[in-house]
This record gives sequence, structure tokens and C-alpha cells, in this order.
Amino acid sequence: MTLLSTLALDEGTRATALDEVAAFLDRCGVEDARRDARALLFAAGGFTAADLLLEPTAALAGAARAKLRDYAQRRAAREPVSRILGARGFWTHDLVVAPGVLDPRPDTETLIELSLELLRERRGEALLILDLGVGSGAILCALLAELPNARAIGVDLSADACAAAALNLSRCGFSRRASVLRGRWADSLAARFDLIVSNPPYIASGELDALEPEVRLHDPRLALDGGADGFDCYREIVEALPRLLAPTGAAALEAGDGQARSLAALLAEKGLEPAGIRKDAGGRERAVAARRGR
Repeated sequence: MTLLSTLALDEGTRATALDEVAAFLDRCGVEDARRDARALLFAAGGFTAADLLLEPTAALAGAARAKLRDYAQRRAAREPVSRILGARGFWTHDLVVAPGVLDPRPDTETLIELSLELLRERRGEALLILDLGVGSGAILCALLAELPNARAIGVDLSADACAAAALNLSRCGFSRRASVLRGRWADSLAARFDLIVSNPPYIASGELDALEPEVRLHDPRLALDGGADGFDCYREIVEALPRLLAPTGAAALEAGDGQARSLAALLAEKGLEPAGIRKDAGGRERAVAARRGR
């Protein structure tokens, strides 16, 4: 019996469809099954949470049921909701989630918070920002929304990521304030930046096969693999920071679980002054900041 055959989704209401999909996903071992079922239902049916609340007994049309059945089957196979729907809410934007590009996670919003804290006295200035490993462009879209006079450059080795970042920056209205370059980290850059941010690959190579399937099967390995100890990319980035930071510049880097203190030490080795470590919503030290040494 296939997973699909266990989800009949016969004619019924919005509410019964939600219950059936949530139960199906739960049986398939999906965490937060009801939350995901709601997101898939709203996308398939073209209605909102308010519509469900006001008209829970409204019939779910046949085309919507077929779409929802497909979505639920894919989620049961551990495809992330964001990839099924092709979109992810991040900070204040809905971003396109493109195949072959890292899916931005809520934890990365911690990096935005720390970056804005670093710039709290300078938010109205004409700042120049660099994102090394721009991916989907999520970080730059968030920062440009909060820093109205800033300009930005995003760099990524992946052509798919460069295209996705350019698309999201355009959709969010930032294409005139941002450029995307294809390259390896800071190799081709000579400018000085007020803020440098990065969410680089930081998972140790030997740990990749143990990642949850939503990550292992759907995020590109290039965006995950940090080498034998997870620090290969950090070393390259930190090596370039003294050359790239403006005299009053600062850097903020996302850290993997248990990496923040070692990353802070690596920054200090290059003469950068500690500027804070920020925890994510789960209490993990997720973002590390440093300033150019005086």
C-alpha cells in the first residue's frame, strides 16, 4: 500500500480535509503535522486561516482536493513545505525558494537581529553591506528593508544561488540597491564594507548523512558541507575580514550548534574585537559578531 492510497480525501469540508491531512502526516512521522497540514490546505484551496475559521464546513473543491493530496504525499516523503509551495516567509518578506538553493531558516533571523544591533547608531547612514554566500538573498532582503540608505553586494559560488538572490532582491524592491556576483567568497573584492554577514556551510562532512531528510535530500551539499571539522569556510571568510572591513566596520556570522565560541576565538586570532554572541529562539548560540580592531 502506498502512502497516497492511505489518504483518500473523499468529498468533504475544509475542516475534515485539515483533520485528515494532519492525521496522515502525523502517521508518516512528520513533526508539527497539523501546522504543515494547515499551510498545505490554504495553498491548495486558495483561502486563509480566517476563511477556515468563518466557514469550516464549506466544501473543498475537487481540484483543490487533488492538489492537497499531492502536497500531502510530497510532505510525507519529507519534502519541506517551503519547497512544495516554492516560497518561504523570512523576516518581513515572502521569498522564492528555488531548487538547488539553501532554504532560509528562521534561525538565521538571529543573524539579522545581531547585525541590526551592531548598526543601531548608524541605521540611517549610506552603509555598504557584503553577504558572503548570499544563497536565496534572504539576509540581504531583510537588512535592506531595515537600513533604508544602505547598498549591498552578495557573492555566491553557485549560479543557481546568484539567480535566486537576484530574483528575490528584485521582488522585494531592492534591485537598485544591491548587486549579486558569482565568485568564491571575497576573492574578487577590493572594497571596504561597513557590515559583512555570512551564513556559510558549517556542517562537518561526516555529519551530512545523518541530517534530517528535509535538509539532506533537498538542500544543496555545497551550501551545507563545511569540511572535516565544519570550519573550512569560516577560515577563508575570517582570513579576508581584516582586508574587507571599513575602519568602523563589523562582521556577523551564523554559527552551527556548539561552534560559536570557537568561531569567536578564530575571529579574535585575526585581530577582530568581540562584539557579541546572540542566541536563537531555541537558546542555541547562533550568531557571532566582531568589529575591526582599533
